[in-house]
Amino acid sequence: MSDSPVDWDLAVRTARRLAPAGPQVSWVEASDAVNELRGLAVRAEEHVRSVTGLVPPGEPAEATVVDRPGWAAANVEGFKVVIEPLAEKLRLKSAGTLALGATSRLTGLQMGTLLAWLSSKVLGQYEVFLPEEGTGRLVLVAPNIVETERRLGVNPSDFRMWVALHEVTHRTQFTAVPWLHAHVRSEVHELLEASALDDPSQLVARLRHAVGQMPRGGSLVELLQTPEQKVVLDRVTAFMSLLEGHAEHVMDGVGPAVVPTVATIRARFDQRRKDGSGAVDRLLRRLLGLDLKALQYAEGKVFVDTVVAAAGMAGFNRVWESPATLPTREEIRRPLVWLERVHGTTAIA
Repeated sequence: MSDSPVDWDLAVRTARRLAPAGPQVSWVEASDAVNELRGLAVRAEEHVRSVTGLVPPGEPAEATVVDRPGWAAANVEGFKVVIEPLAEKLRLKSAGTLALGATSRLTGLQMGTLLAWLSSKVLGQYEVFLPEEGTGRLVLVAPNIVETERRLGVNPSDFRMWVALHEVTHRTQFTAVPWLHAHVRSEVHELLEASALDDPSQLVARLRHAVGQMPRGGSLVELLQTPEQKVVLDRVTAFMSLLEGHAEHVMDGVGPAVVPTVATIRARFDQRRKDGSGAVDRLLRRLLGLDLKALQYAEGKVFVDTVVAAAGMAGFNRVWESPATLPTREEIRRPLVWLERVHGTTAIA
């Protein structure tokens, strides 16, 4: 019987079994795409450094290119790193090993099913939660990138570079700003600590309340929050908005000299975000709070664009000085407030 809150092996097996098949490609097309994506992570870093002024130590590294089941398995490992430190607390609260074992299997099945669905949506990511603290890994999901570039009808090489710029920006953020890894882990652990309930009936009561509120709007993520969670989640949301907005700024900031069709790609990609891909997909996104992710991109990019226009990239880079200079959720929405707090009124003028 499992003494973990999640049956991790079952989660991986479920995700592998349920992950949708990728687009039809020949062996040559697949090999070319993988090789190009690996190399683009190296080429993109030069442009990211030029736009951001951030210089990580060491030489640029290639990306790890995966398929959909590979992405899901990697994220199971990430969840394991995050959740296992709370396993002892959950074991103490459980009624017994049998109950925890049954719960862990159900949770593993649910996690695997969710990751299988998400595995066709993600183009790439920088994995922060690896077993070795202070390390990360850049991952690009080849079938999703190929499928998306086909649906958008854009130049494949340009689109792949555009995606690489976004993900390499995230890698640069974490490798050039040493304290970010520890900060993210601390915030996520605090969020999970705030989620820990002394009485399982509290979760049942909150779930019933959330289901009753769903017809009035909102996501399960928002409706199931405790007051303690909301405080931490607001900080995490602001931080994620900053990271995503910064990456969006870089994607467009390199200009047509690096990505000749960048304007076309941006227009079609933004339209794709608005349209979604069907009623069921939109419902799932709403229930899981994934619409909040799109809002993070939009609000974060406005914040970065505004601050860079007012104070230059060097002025914007003060966000990386310490957790104290990170913008709050309110400041993400009102960049001039952050400028005044960090730079003083002169910068606004």
